[in-house]
Amino acid sequence: MALFEFQISFTAQTEDIDELNHVNNTVWVRWVQELATAHWNAVAPQSAIDQYIWVVTRHEIDYRGNITLGDIATGRTWISEPPKGARFWRNFEFMGAGKKPIVSGRTNWAIVDRVSGRPVRVPPNLIDLFLS
Repeated sequence: MALFEFQISFTAQTEDIDELNHVNNTVWVRWVQELATAHWNAVAPQSAIDQYIWVVTRHEIDYRGNITLGDIATGRTWISEPPKGARFWRNFEFMGAGKKPIVSGRTNWAIVDRVSGRPVRVPPNLIDLFLS
């Protein structure tokens, strides 16, 4: 099973910095969401983007380091196992200048039909976008 990895970089802005002079934990959660959304938008057909939305059901995050104002964190994400019904686990990690993971974890996402607002089983054609 090949994994489609996706990555983007984030630069710590003034509003991301907390009283400890580094990126606040809530910002890392926001970046996890932005990374996942960018991955979805990069691989999904427009018809799927119009039909479905993903919602987080669980975050598991390990903080091993941090960055400060102006520093860049490169985030990468991948799906490593097939979904279970409407949900699947998304892995992620952010690396700073030292190329060592500073924040990593996984999040559980559920796919929801935009019209009904209800979770649906992940369609096989969408699974194939992330796992082959």
